[in-house]
Amino acid sequence: MLGWALTFLLVALVAALFGFGSIASASAGIAQILFFVFLVLFIGTLILRVVRG
Repeated sequence: MLGWALTFLLVALVAALFGFGSIASASAGIAQILFFVFLVLFIGTLILRVVRG
Protein backbone atom coordinates (compact mmCIF):
# COMPACT_ATOMS: atom_id res chain seq x y z
CA MET A 1 0.00 0.00 0.00
CA LEU A 2 2.93 2.31 0.64
CA GLY A 3 4.01 1.61 -2.92
CA TRP A 4 0.66 2.83 -4.23
CA ALA A 5 0.91 5.98 -2.12
CA LEU A 6 4.36 6.69 -3.54
CA THR A 7 3.08 6.02 -7.07
CA PHE A 8 0.24 8.50 -6.68
CA LEU A 9 2.64 11.01 -5.16
CA LEU A 10 4.91 10.65 -8.19
CA VAL A 11 1.94 11.08 -10.54
CA ALA A 12 0.94 14.21 -8.64
CA LEU A 13 4.43 15.67 -8.90
CA VAL A 14 4.67 14.98 -12.64
CA ALA A 15 1.18 16.38 -13.25
CA ALA A 16 2.04 19.50 -11.26
CA LEU A 17 5.25 19.87 -13.27
CA PHE A 18 3.30 19.89 -16.53
CA GLY A 19 0.59 22.19 -15.18
CA PHE A 20 -2.33 19.80 -14.79
CA GLY A 21 -3.67 21.23 -11.54
CA SER A 22 -6.77 19.11 -11.09
CA ILE A 23 -4.96 15.84 -11.76
CA ALA A 24 -2.14 16.86 -9.45
CA SER A 25 -4.46 17.72 -6.58
CA ALA A 26 -6.49 14.52 -7.01
CA SER A 27 -3.38 12.34 -7.09
CA ALA A 28 -1.90 14.11 -4.08
CA GLY A 29 -5.14 13.58 -2.16
CA ILE A 30 -5.18 9.87 -2.99
CA ALA A 31 -1.53 9.54 -2.00
CA GLN A 32 -2.21 11.24 1.31
CA ILE A 33 -5.19 8.99 2.08
CA LEU A 34 -3.24 5.84 1.19
CA PHE A 35 -0.31 6.94 3.33
CA PHE A 36 -2.50 7.47 6.39
CA VAL A 37 -4.27 4.14 5.86
CA PHE A 38 -0.86 2.46 5.63
CA LEU A 39 0.29 4.24 8.77
CA VAL A 40 -2.79 3.15 10.76
CA LEU A 41 -2.40 -0.46 9.61
CA PHE A 42 1.30 -0.43 10.46
CA ILE A 43 0.69 0.91 13.97
CA GLY A 44 -2.14 -1.58 14.48
CA THR A 45 0.14 -4.42 13.45
CA LEU A 46 2.84 -3.25 15.85
CA ILE A 47 0.37 -3.07 18.73
CA LEU A 48 -0.97 -6.57 17.99
CA ARG A 49 2.57 -7.95 17.85
CA VAL A 50 3.42 -6.40 21.24
CA VAL A 51 0.19 -7.69 22.82
CA ARG A 52 0.69 -11.23 21.52
CA GLY A 53 4.27 -11.31 22.64
